[in-house]
Amino acid sequence: MATEQFVLFIFICCLSSQFADGYDPVDPNGNITINWDFPSIEPNVYAVKVSIHNYQLYRHIERPGWRLSWVWAGDEFISDVIGAETTERGNCTGRHGANGAPPHCCEKQPVMADLLPGAPYNRQSANCCRGGVLSSVTQNNRTATSQFDMYIVNFALDEHGDPKMPTTFSIGVPGYTCSNATNVPATRSKVDEQRHVQVLRTWQIICSYSQFRDAPSPSCCVSLTTFYNNTIVGCPRDSCGGANSPSAHQCLSGGEQSKVLAALPDAEGAPPVPVIRCTEHMCPIRVHWHVKQSYRGYWRVKTTVTNYDVVSNYTDWNLVVQHPNLRSLTQLFSFNYQPLIQYGTINDTGMFWGIKNYNEMLLGDGNVQTEMILEKDPSDFTFSGGWAFPRRVYFNGHECVMPPPDQYPSLPNAARDVRVSAVQRWLVASSCVLSLSMLFLV
Repeated sequence: MATEQFVLFIFICCLSSQFADGYDPVDPNGNITINWDFPSIEPNVYAVKVSIHNYQLYRHIERPGWRLSWVWAGDEFISDVIGAETTERGNCTGRHGANGAPPHCCEKQPVMADLLPGAPYNRQSANCCRGGVLSSVTQNNRTATSQFDMYIVNFALDEHGDPKMPTTFSIGVPGYTCSNATNVPATRSKVDEQRHVQVLRTWQIICSYSQFRDAPSPSCCVSLTTFYNNTIVGCPRDSCGGANSPSAHQCLSGGEQSKVLAALPDAEGAPPVPVIRCTEHMCPIRVHWHVKQSYRGYWRVKTTVTNYDVVSNYTDWNLVVQHPNLRSLTQLFSFNYQPLIQYGTINDTGMFWGIKNYNEMLLGDGNVQTEMILEKDPSDFTFSGGWAFPRRVYFNGHECVMPPPDQYPSLPNAARDVRVSAVQRWLVASSCVLSLSMLFLV
């Protein structure tokens, strides 16, 4: 019986971890939603408008962008596409598209890619042609959506005469897993102040992110310093994998130009292979948090994000920091900021990103930095116990490795924490009353 209970316990734990794998406490409702809208059905030709919406607060899709794929249920093929294109045409022998034109794609599993900027005007659709890049809704909700139109011939039908749903959806970005398509209420669009139009049917696919599925090791780390302690707490050693780890990046020491040249993008535009500066932490990105100064009613922090990758730039980067004093952020320099309030009035998490045409791009082997002034809250402010350091840090949606709390810079021996909570005052008062009562009893 004990063995059966143990096996059941292990099964429940594994099942729970499977569903908790994609849960993000900073953005619990974030996902990428894909809608297939059917605005019209002509004889044997189905018009489908596909829209990809990034509903994530701080994660965005970078180059080379999304690559939407699926598996047809029957012998369907794509007659034409506006606003995107498939990566392969496939074998279209004996097949003809609408009006007898050659088909666009006859693959059983087509892979659809967004058009690049500057595509011919007659091949564009609304919200297309950004190379598959999707902004987060916090940074720019206008570029968080992509869209294309396609025309499907020979759609397989079920017993009710409705088109069969494709299967095995994928968005082609590491870390994302997509659900099967489901029927949802048909999309309604507003034409003017009085009129709405509705499509014939809508299918919906939800894609969720998991950092564990994205990469075998972290990609950023955090270091700490303060004005009241000369100790420099660097990133933990081998934070992003040791030099001999299978997931370790190529390491550049000195003037090894051959590695840099080999990592540059090829003629087909493939992203460069990361080549980082050799460091103890071996991370492409380091976030440094420096408690710079203390004033009477405020305190000042300097944050620096350093890119150790000598060949890769980070366009539209963002930084998410969790700290209880962010609710009292008074002034910020050189960055944009938006609080991420997800649990009622709790405001302890914020998102930072660069200013357009100034520092929205983090260059290879470069850095961006800011300073912030925060108001001291007498109820909880203190420099002791590591309170002044962030609880969590994310760069471009990836959680960074923090130093162990026992290594945080501490206050000098002569300093002490003068903060006394209400509970502590009550305990002291109770202790005094108890001592006096014992004295009278004696």
